[in-house]
Amino acid sequence: MRVFGKLVFATTLSVLLSSHAFGQQDPQFNQILFNPLTINPGYAGSQNNMIGVGAISRIQWAGFGDGAPLSNTLGINAPISPFGFKSGVGLSILNDSYGFNNDLGINIAYAARFKFKLINGDLGFGVGAGFVNNKLDPKWNYPVGGGDEAIPDQKESSINFDLSAGLYFNTEYMFFGFSALHLNETKTNKAALPARYTRQYYLTGGYIVNFPNPTWQFEPSVIVHSDLKSSKLSLNTIVRYNKKVWGGVSYRVGEAITGLVGFELFNGIKFGYAYEFSTSKISKYNNGSHEFYMGYNFQLNKEKPPQQYKSLRFL
Repeated sequence: MRVFGKLVFATTLSVLLSSHAFGQQDPQFNQILFNPLTINPGYAGSQNNMIGVGAISRIQWAGFGDGAPLSNTLGINAPISPFGFKSGVGLSILNDSYGFNNDLGINIAYAARFKFKLINGDLGFGVGAGFVNNKLDPKWNYPVGGGDEAIPDQKESSINFDLSAGLYFNTEYMFFGFSALHLNETKTNKAALPARYTRQYYLTGGYIVNFPNPTWQFEPSVIVHSDLKSSKLSLNTIVRYNKKVWGGVSYRVGEAITGLVGFELFNGIKFGYAYEFSTSKISKYNNGSHEFYMGYNFQLNKEKPPQQYKSLRFL
């Protein structure tokens, strides 16, 4: 019975994760708008001459058991001005583990930036290039046997080139983005790995509304994620106090409700936490999902201190 139970669990996990790997293959982050470089290369260099660093760790379906998805992303971007042309560069790293699979994506982004003085806005057109490394390492606790090709029993790995592009427009009080990932729809050419990365599209937008009390702000935003066969819509609302503390709610239509909280320390380091409760049938088999965020924006070109001269009297 114990072996049968493990077989049922493994089969169920494979079915649940098949959509994760083939349809909407990119992991979903509730706090991705705090540093959207991972989903939009046009974001690079958009932070008012600041270097931005953001990391998110997502523990999906807590309590589900071994093989539940664990996703981590890191995004670093900075403004540059080669030959006086305003631009931005960025590096994004995405690691996604689920079942026996481990996917690693590394992408370098460049964005050309254009200023719209009339509305005090900034438009970035970005392209990204990198690679995706897909690994499969089956570790069954019982004999799979039978020669069934649907049950992988050998290690496999595939490294493939990956392309992306995106537009990102922002002002002091609003932002809008559109991007496409996996433009070349890279193939893995491995039987047990996803046959192809389907092209993914992201549409994002948000606005900051100031309350009569200037210490409070309301920030609604939206994320649309689609591969043109299926789509996900996330509606987000955040309330900020003194730009240092925030809390809010996110609703991914038909899938999950998420609560978000966060704060910024005096040194500028930001921390965020999100708890996601699934509204689909899988909620019966897990204790929700946890997501942790940390970010930091800083400048390298500090003001020069006043020059000091030694007096001959004190030499």
